[in-house]
Amino acid sequence: MSELKLMKGNEALAEAAIRCGTDAYFGYPITPQTEVIEYLMTEQPEKRTGMVVLQAESELAAINMVYGAASTGKRVMTSSSSPGISLKLEGISYLAGAELPAVIVNVVRGGPGLGTIQPSQADYFQSVKGGGHGDYKLYVLAPSSVQEMSDFVEDAFDIAFKYRAPVLILSDGLIGQMMEKVNLKDQKERMSNEELIEKYGSWATTGKKGRERNIITSLDLQSEKMEARVHRLMKKYEQMEKEDLRYEKILCDDAEYLIVAYGSSARISQKAVELARKKGIKVGLLRPITLFPFPKKQLFELANQVKGILSVELNMGQMVEDVRLSVEFKVPVEHFGRTGGIIHTPEEILEALEQKIIK
Repeated sequence: MSELKLMKGNEALAEAAIRCGTDAYFGYPITPQTEVIEYLMTEQPEKRTGMVVLQAESELAAINMVYGAASTGKRVMTSSSSPGISLKLEGISYLAGAELPAVIVNVVRGGPGLGTIQPSQADYFQSVKGGGHGDYKLYVLAPSSVQEMSDFVEDAFDIAFKYRAPVLILSDGLIGQMMEKVNLKDQKERMSNEELIEKYGSWATTGKKGRERNIITSLDLQSEKMEARVHRLMKKYEQMEKEDLRYEKILCDDAEYLIVAYGSSARISQKAVELARKKGIKVGLLRPITLFPFPKKQLFELANQVKGILSVELNMGQMVEDVRLSVEFKVPVEHFGRTGGIIHTPEEILEALEQKIIK
């Protein structure tokens, strides 16, 4: 049965993985996402649903375990935090090239390097521009609450299997560590091997009996075949933009100024919008829920209405580039951010809006 619980974001995500019928989780501990694997180990989902949970010897091992399990058509996921995701990028590129569905979670911490264990959004470029080698993209979901940390797990698997592609849930240390009430969904049964073969047997490695063998690889030594593979991937990404774009507009109908923010920055920016409205400043908020696909069209349309846009991020300026490209320089676009693990306040955001945009 569904139930209401008070949970950390990382814990809610882990519980959602069990409840949505995940077959396996392979991971390695790193702050601030260690609660994911700790929760899974404590809950012993192998007894609840038969789900496999394994701490690999490294991030490299974990992502390659994901690659192997995903090739069988199973629902598999991994999680890490910024430096750990960097180590997984080669495997993520292999997953994209081999057209395998998987869910990857990044609970972002400050960098570069080992940086800090405090929250950050400085992995935006890495997440939406591919990150690893080659021409590929990830479908990227950016939760802004503990509830979305829970809900987006099943959503991510649905997208991953719709497109046979890896999907990234891009959170941060603030949302991963904070506690909120979360409505947990009912338990779903894991798919049986027979159901899996019937549904995914055309591409998954489910055993050769009665059909031609499936060869899953991201390697094509013939240039023409490799080019065709890349073009096939690009068509998937175009379809994602048409069918699975997600965003939220808050008080945008009469807005004269616009804030664009995602994840934890969007939560804080929403309060900044309230403060601005109390001062008589008509400000709206556009929250991209998918960072790829990005709400380019919606931003372009809002640029016909507003006088200026402030991109609010926990970094030194990354998403702001996509905002500027989206509005095609119709209106001024400025960036406001904090870094090093420092979280901006609503008052700081409003001050930045007044100084950089309203003047």
